[in-house]
Amino acid sequence: MATTEFGHTLRRWRDRVSPESAGLATGGHRRASGLRREELAMLAGISVDYITRLEQGRSANPSEQVVEALGRALRLSGPEREQLFHTAGLVPPGRGTVPAYIPASVQRLLDRLAGTPVAVSDAAWTLLLANPLHNALMGEFHGKERNAVWRHFLGQGNPRVVHSARSLATLEATQVGALRTTAARFPADQRLKRLIAELRANSERFAELWESREVGEHDGSRKTVDHPELGLMTLDCDLLSVEGSELRIMVFTAEPGTEDAEKLALLSVIGTQKLTGTP
Repeated sequence: MATTEFGHTLRRWRDRVSPESAGLATGGHRRASGLRREELAMLAGISVDYITRLEQGRSANPSEQVVEALGRALRLSGPEREQLFHTAGLVPPGRGTVPAYIPASVQRLLDRLAGTPVAVSDAAWTLLLANPLHNALMGEFHGKERNAVWRHFLGQGNPRVVHSARSLATLEATQVGALRTTAARFPADQRLKRLIAELRANSERFAELWESREVGEHDGSRKTVDHPELGLMTLDCDLLSVEGSELRIMVFTAEPGTEDAEKLALLSVIGTQKLTGTP
């Protein structure tokens, strides 16, 4: 069965990935050099129980999103990623779809920015990867909330980000314009078509902007974040692109010697700990 082959492949490739190569700190005695299931689960954003069931062949038909997330967490090469899709009984996303593959070189870059809040999104503004410090700063998102456009127009947005009326209008125009550009570049992407259809049907504001063809200029150079424990922080927010890739890398920094820099340094100590003690 494909699921049994998938489970064997997943376990074999998990065993060969060292924690160091996956950007994880190590300490204490380890019985094996590879990733533990809980480590893979954390990196992929999947429950440990689900990974266990996949490896044991007790869960069938993993979704494309799950396979993509596992491929990123395991640092697979392009051919290996395709093989993982095939063993799951899936066709790897074609060239006409929005790329979600993060090359190993970009993964290594992110590893070296462990002390900086960093997130990687695809061309449709779907969050692919966020390091722990970014999650501590901006919060964690799951399911449809991982798409920034859906989250803004149909979800709860991000209550931690403080907007003025002007910056909010610019953000909306920029998101809709960028999504229209992406749709034109990837007309065969059915998931993207479904996302746009849902947004147009359920958000009057999105539909208005979509029909107006308004184009906003990205104004993400500075963001004010109201952190639940550390209060207001105004940070530089740089959006980086990778040559030959559709990836968007967002990096948050603060000017040295400022109160914002002190708060960001404190956040790096806190990490993803829940200061309120909630589970």
